Amino acid sequence: MNHLRRALVVICLSLSLVLVVVVKFELNAAASTNNSFATQAAFESAWQAATTPQAGAVKEKTIGETQKNIKVLNDVPASQLIPMMNLMAGSLGVRCSFCHVNNNGQWNYAADDKPEKNTAREMITMTLNVNKNTFKGNTEVSCFTCHRGRNRPAGVIELPVPEPTPRPATPTPSPGAAPATQPTVDDIFNKYTTAIGGQAAVDKLKMRSMKGTYTLANGTTGSYELVEVAPDKFYVARSTPQGLSEQGFNGSEGWQKDPRGVAEIRPDQLADLKAAHQFFRDYRFKDQFTRTNLRRDKIDGRDVFVVTGVRLDKKRERLFFDAETGLLVRRLVYTETPIGLVPDQTDFEDYRDVDGVKVPFTIKSYAVGGFGTAVRKLTEVKFNAPVEDSRFNKPAGTPPANP
Repeated sequence: MNHLRRALVVICLSLSLVLVVVVKFELNAAASTNNSFATQAAFESAWQAATTPQAGAVKEKTIGETQKNIKVLNDVPASQLIPMMNLMAGSLGVRCSFCHVNNNGQWNYAADDKPEKNTAREMITMTLNVNKNTFKGNTEVSCFTCHRGRNRPAGVIELPVPEPTPRPATPTPSPGAAPATQPTVDDIFNKYTTAIGGQAAVDKLKMRSMKGTYTLANGTTGSYELVEVAPDKFYVARSTPQGLSEQGFNGSEGWQKDPRGVAEIRPDQLADLKAAHQFFRDYRFKDQFTRTNLRRDKIDGRDVFVVTGVRLDKKRERLFFDAETGLLVRRLVYTETPIGLVPDQTDFEDYRDVDGVKVPFTIKSYAVGGFGTAVRKLTEVKFNAPVEDSRFNKPAGTPPANP
């Protein structure tokens, strides 16, 4: 009971911290040039383009080095600030103003005027201690563990108490029937390859371009274009209320451009963008994971096989394949932070044949806090069309006013 009580408090600490970052994200979201929207898994969230830098890259600054009045999580990479704030906000069902001061539209994130902010610090500290001392350093407890979408965790059980869900009965095989065989992870991957067109069709792919529209959770709509060349060159353009936003990578240099000007993409952001735009990310799975396991599940009443894998960068993923068609219907990526796992979900629908390869024409993305939630509908997909290398090069332009 003591552990449970401590865990309950742990979540509360996220209470105030939740708002700390959520507000900041909201302000940056409109003007941000970060656009991982252009690729199937990249549409997952606008803030996701910031994780562990690649080997050899400049060491990323910490939250304590980039923000004012930070008293906990000082040594955590700055790129994890927004994901953690979104995790807390979503877990408590609050927004930035819950902890942060806003005077006539002007945010003062460093101010300690609101007691909720200090409560958040206490809750974060509690969460870190519970995971360290009770779960051997593993991130098992988060704000959501106790809060479940409410700013105060439930302390009293609700009545009537629900009946325990009975275990499903184990089916008795018919006399003389052959025992059911459990497929392997390789079987699931091979079935998927066959379902989308076969290995020969996949091996012929060198270039892909997509055009379509997107709709964000707040109702904002726009158009976008994506051009990718194997193994990792990409160009992304999308319309926003502020104007055209572009990003690109030519194999060695990443850049972004918006109405404010042209700038290089930070190394920590570029690492995630390159991972999201790996050309064969949704075509070849076997080389992406160091460990995998398989189980059965259901999505909307349909049987699916779930492959859980650990990527080369240590991130965990779950791939959901329709048991009947073999097609990929969902991809879940988990980013680990000191206060909990941050999930990003992408659902794939409306598969259509394009030059012998099946492509999902509807992609739905969901992110913690709702900021990356979007529905993307393709209107055009082409494979192996001619494309100039200059498309991926950094354009000339003035530096952004606030790089």
